[in-house]
Amino acid sequence: MKRALVSVSDKTNLVPFVQGLVDNGYEIVSTGGTKRVLDEAGISTISIEDVTHFPEILDGRVKTLNPYVHGGLLARRELPEHMATLEKLNITPIDLVCVNLYPFKETIEQPDVKLADAIENIDIGGPSMVRSAAKNYRDVTIVVDRADYDQVLAEIKADGDTSLATRTKLAAKAFRHTAAYDALISQYLTKQDGLEDPEQLTLTWNLKETMRYGENSHQKAWLYEDALPKSFSVFSANQLHGKKLSYNNIKDADEALRCIREFDEPTVVAMKHMNPCGIGRGETLEQAWDRAYEADPVSIFGGVIALNRQVDLATAEKMHKLFLEIIIAPGFDDDAYAVLAKKKNLRLLTVDFSKKDEDIRHEVVSVMGGMLMQEQDVLDEDYHDWKCVTETQPTEAQLRSLAFAWKAVKHAKSNAIVVANDERTLGVGEGQPNRIDSLKIAVQHAGDAIDDRAVMASDAFFPFGDCVEYAGQHGIKAVVQPGGSIRDQESIEMANKYGIAMVTTGVRHFRH
Repeated sequence: MKRALVSVSDKTNLVPFVQGLVDNGYEIVSTGGTKRVLDEAGISTISIEDVTHFPEILDGRVKTLNPYVHGGLLARRELPEHMATLEKLNITPIDLVCVNLYPFKETIEQPDVKLADAIENIDIGGPSMVRSAAKNYRDVTIVVDRADYDQVLAEIKADGDTSLATRTKLAAKAFRHTAAYDALISQYLTKQDGLEDPEQLTLTWNLKETMRYGENSHQKAWLYEDALPKSFSVFSANQLHGKKLSYNNIKDADEALRCIREFDEPTVVAMKHMNPCGIGRGETLEQAWDRAYEADPVSIFGGVIALNRQVDLATAEKMHKLFLEIIIAPGFDDDAYAVLAKKKNLRLLTVDFSKKDEDIRHEVVSVMGGMLMQEQDVLDEDYHDWKCVTETQPTEAQLRSLAFAWKAVKHAKSNAIVVANDERTLGVGEGQPNRIDSLKIAVQHAGDAIDDRAVMASDAFFPFGDCVEYAGQHGIKAVVQPGGSIRDQESIEMANKYGIAMVTTGVRHFRH
């Protein structure tokens, strides 16, 4: 008779799976709560203590860490000396292990979880059994995922055992499972320790979707989600309508969420190719939309729109007139949704904006041969702390406009320049190899919209006085920039020449 050891935290679909094993000639060894569930279902089981000849001790911390368990798992059936050892020591081989682990992830996701509770939910015996069974996959079937129950049972019913190919696949999955489990523990305890630069970085993500393709149609792509999901993210969004998000859609939507997170008043962000093409704010969402659209009515075509208020009918009707890829908002009024859902391919997503300032984590970027990790650029800045370096002082109204432009420029790729007023971006220049070209693009986009209210933000310092001179020649009245160039004085003198108020923040916002 074959023997299976069953000990699971998640008991979903457990009883029919184990009944299938019994029906196909397996005897069942089980532990604790799993044994109780199986006994109540009328399935005869052998207690783990009857196998180990030793009681559970230390409040259940030690129950399966025993040679009678691991000997039965690790013995190689093709080696006579291994089988002779089992016979000599009266150890019964174990042919199948069905184990899933203590709910560590679910425990640490609970609000205000105590460290002691997290520690008690670190499984020791479970991963040990999984690893032993997986190491000996040529002889032992290891099942850690209930999604594999049906295939395992089907093969056992058909052939009396699982195939070597299946056992190989399940063993690889088992080691991924324990590696991910340990990675979460490592992350949690490292965070408790306050260590920012551990000598080894262990991260884990779960496959959410195999995508149709990546940035281009000839590239394969996969979507993985952080094992500890973030509430304010594309991954946690509720897609109400439209086709699946593409690789590029996800990147644009992520950038749109990063940008819209900056603003508290009714605001609309239009994102295109991971750069803002228009940002508008107003007293109402409709007014904010009008201003975002006016910022660049050409580039907004095919864009991703993020709004920080529930979408109303008036705003929806205006958006409906355009081809847009995605609209992200806290919600949609019923009549607004009905209008937008007429476009079958338009993706409508809702995100919990109440969580936008919570759970802000480090971000990682892949490079060939490794990865970079950094804190997110979420510095909370107060424009009253900025330093005026020119003879002309900015007005309070100009400071508010500069603060708006400063938030916007954070989300344009460097070198980045934003020309704006107190209502919207007027022109955005981004991604150029020199700053003056970005400024020229921004001014060209702004055109006749530049008036006495126009201000400019630069994501990094001016290396020469030419940018300020060009801004002054085209009607810019106030400038915000980090400062810190060895030629700062050139820019200050140029601002004085044109009567521009210039403030420095002491902080730059490069976005590569």
